[in-house]
Amino acid sequence: MNVLCHLLYCKEGTNLSLCRKKDNFSRVPKPLLQQFGTPRFVMTLSLTNRKKLANADIDRVKRELIEVGYYLQFPPPVENIMEDYRYETQAYLYSNW
Repeated sequence: MNVLCHLLYCKEGTNLSLCRKKDNFSRVPKPLLQQFGTPRFVMTLSLTNRKKLANADIDRVKRELIEVGYYLQFPPPVENIMEDYRYETQAYLYSNW
């Protein structure tokens, strides 16, 4: 089965993938669209022969595109480097007292 994925960008790095038509939002809940605003088309790609995706489980994406009609992908959490540094520095200071 050929699975086409239309990738759209929503605000704050959230991606919305649609199956079938890139501008058909009929299966996406209205409150979800209202929260993320009007998506901007990025690209179309075929998932048929792909074995993996960079930031998502390909089997889950395919399944949700077919069963639900869309797949919503949030950006990965932002690392707090300063918090890690503070924790490591405190641990070092306390261990050397």
